[in-house]
Amino acid sequence: MIDSIRRHPLIAVVVAFLALFILLGSFPIIPETKQAVVVRFGKPVRILGRYEAGRPIGGAGAGISWRIPFVEQLVWIDKRVQNVDMQRQQVLSTDQRRLQVDAFARYRIVDPLLMYIRAGNEQQLTEQLRPILGSEVRNELGRIEFAQLLTPERQGIMNDVRTSLNRIALQYGVEVLDVRIKRTDLPDGAPLSSAFDRMRTAREQEARSIRAEGAKRAAIIQAEADANAAKTYAASFGKDPDFYDFYRAMQSYRSTFVGEANKPVASTTVVLSPQNDYLKEFSGRAR
Repeated sequence: MIDSIRRHPLIAVVVAFLALFILLGSFPIIPETKQAVVVRFGKPVRILGRYEAGRPIGGAGAGISWRIPFVEQLVWIDKRVQNVDMQRQQVLSTDQRRLQVDAFARYRIVDPLLMYIRAGNEQQLTEQLRPILGSEVRNELGRIEFAQLLTPERQGIMNDVRTSLNRIALQYGVEVLDVRIKRTDLPDGAPLSSAFDRMRTAREQEARSIRAEGAKRAAIIQAEADANAAKTYAASFGKDPDFYDFYRAMQSYRSTFVGEANKPVASTTVVLSPQNDYLKEFSGRAR
C-alpha cells in the first residue's frame, strides 16, 4: 500500500481530502443559536439542538453532533426571536375612515419539525406568515373607530391581534410573541382632504354649539339681572315717588346729551325756560 501511495501521490492526496471531507461532514457543529432538522431522502428523521422553552440558548444541544454523509441533510432553523413585516395596506375603520397601516410581528420557531413540514424553510415561513398578519390586523382594526388608535386602548387591540395570529401560527410551529403597529396614516389625495374637511366641519359645529350655549347663558343672566333691577327700582319708586321723577329725568338727560353706551350724540341745542320743570329737576327746585 505504501508503494502504491508512492507511485500515485496525487491520487493519495485526493483520497485523503475526500476522507477528511466525509469525516467533517459526519460530525456537524450545532451553533448555540440554531436548531436543525435532519432530513433523510426528503423525510425528517430527528431534530438537533431543539429549542425548549425556559432553557437558555447555548445550553444542552449545542456542539458536535453526527449524521450520515450524503444521505442525511441538515435544514438550519434559528432559535432566536425573528420579525415579519406586514405589507402596507388599507384598512376601513367602523367610522368609515380609510387608514394606511404598517405593522410587524415578533415570533420564535418552537417546533422545528412542524415548521419544516408546513413551510419547508424560514424564508417560506415568512412569506406565509406575512399575509396572515395583514389579514388579522385588517380584521381587528375594522372593528374599531379611528380615534381608538390614539388612546391606551390600542395596546389591548394589538393583544387581540397577537392572540388571533398566534392560533394560526401554532399550526406552523411558531409562537407569536408580540404584534405592533409601526405607523397609521390617512391615505393621500382626495380621502385625506375629505378627512380634513370632516374634521374641520366637526370642529366648526362644536364651536357654534359652544357659542350658542354661551349666548343662551348670557341671555339668562341678563334677564335675571334686569328682573332684579326692575324689582329694586319698583321698591324704591314705591317708597319715594320724587325719586322716580328724578330717575326719569336722568334717563332723559343721558339719552338726549350723552347717547347710548356713553357715546356723545351730535351737537344738540335745547332752549328751555328757567321755570321749566325738566330744567328745575336738575336744580332740585321742581315742585
